[in-house]
Amino acid sequence: MESGDDQRSRKDEAGADLGGEDAAKPRGFSKETSVVWSCKTSAKNPAMIFMRAVDAAQNGVTQTGERSKGCVFPMNRRHLPAFLALSAALCLAPPASAAEPVLSGIGAAMQEMVTKNEIAGAVTVVVTKDKVLHLESTGRADVEAKRPMTPDTLFWIASMTKPITGAAVLMLQDEGKLNVADPVAKYLPEFANLKTPSGKPANLTITQILTHTSGLGEAGGPAAKEAKTLADLVPLWLAAPMQYEPGAKWSYTQSGINAAGRIVEVVSGLSFDAFLQQRLFDPLGMKDTTFYPTDAQRARLVTAYSRDKDGGALTPVPPRAGYEGKRDRPPQGNGGLYSTAPDYARFCQMLLGGGTMDGRRFLSADAMRFLSTPQTGDLPTGFFQNETFGQHGKKYGWGLGTSILLTPHEGVAAMLSPGSFGHGGAWGTQAWIDPTKGVAYVLMVQRANFPNSDASDVRRAFQEAAVKALGAR
Repeated sequence: MESGDDQRSRKDEAGADLGGEDAAKPRGFSKETSVVWSCKTSAKNPAMIFMRAVDAAQNGVTQTGERSKGCVFPMNRRHLPAFLALSAALCLAPPASAAEPVLSGIGAAMQEMVTKNEIAGAVTVVVTKDKVLHLESTGRADVEAKRPMTPDTLFWIASMTKPITGAAVLMLQDEGKLNVADPVAKYLPEFANLKTPSGKPANLTITQILTHTSGLGEAGGPAAKEAKTLADLVPLWLAAPMQYEPGAKWSYTQSGINAAGRIVEVVSGLSFDAFLQQRLFDPLGMKDTTFYPTDAQRARLVTAYSRDKDGGALTPVPPRAGYEGKRDRPPQGNGGLYSTAPDYARFCQMLLGGGTMDGRRFLSADAMRFLSTPQTGDLPTGFFQNETFGQHGKKYGWGLGTSILLTPHEGVAAMLSPGSFGHGGAWGTQAWIDPTKGVAYVLMVQRANFPNSDASDVRRAFQEAAVKALGAR
């Protein structure tokens, strides 16, 4: 995959494709003025170039090679009036919201969602294993401040953290340090005395805690709010009554995923956040994916909104309690990560590449099987298991931290291939890998009260537009 910097290096700030220096020069420009053109197209602020040119004209800058912070102005002053006119026109060009590759129709689909007050804005990405096909920002990151959505806007990705947790566990399995069939108690001895509702030894496995089939109780109350590490949460999970006999059914369980994160800590000797940083985020170039955003990253954090049920207006809401990204909270593998759309797309590209990225292997083919094929047998799974959302539980299976589409159905899954896998987040973020088509779709939005974020109209509109655009290429 090309990095964002590589892509931007071939485009000016207004989104024009440079294609090399000569491709950008208007016909008739001399070598001398082409120096100025190159200065403009590589500048980060065209308006600043214009002002420097005015200054040059006023102060008689006429010598070839004289520079103003990297800009070479023409020797012959008779060129300046034409240059000033050109610079002014370029400065009035619209901002470069489409400097990255864009698939037709996705932006319009997202703008319709903004117009309907479904969302304030969105960042959308479509990738293959080695190429970005689409990266586009629509709407605003903060409505009141009129701050536009940008590719580097930071989002709380919530449960899109879960596939990353599954990948971390499987990296350790690849190294022979654990096996997902192992009992949890092998690594967390406190689990040895856990009993099921019928009084039998629970004997939970790593696979069960990562597939929401463990029946493990959830941590709650003041003690959970005061926990500072994943180790602090272990006794709270064990103190809560088990919900059902292990393996009897699928039921979304946050504690199990966090227990898997704690196992990573025990086996690796690193905190969960440090393990992910060293083993996944840094090598993949995911520079903005973190449990604990810095002040600089928080300056790019999107504002979350809820949609008023009566008038449809969007109202700002604070971060979800317990997931504010503060250093005094555990690195929660169930939903604690913040990220950007391009960052998460890198993770998806690694999965599309069968566990490899940029010539480096992160996961073996065997590990990928645990992420991309169901480990839940014939149990109904997922978030479409009622009349409202179509009773599609049998059309999904669960991998280790991933949802797997077995049979496409109407709505958000109609355009996906069987075997597509991924995960959504509570506040509308989505990422789905379609190995059959060889593409992944990443959607970043931040709305707190979708009735079902996996079934949102925003997700459907994005995926429909993306598939339509891909089919027209």
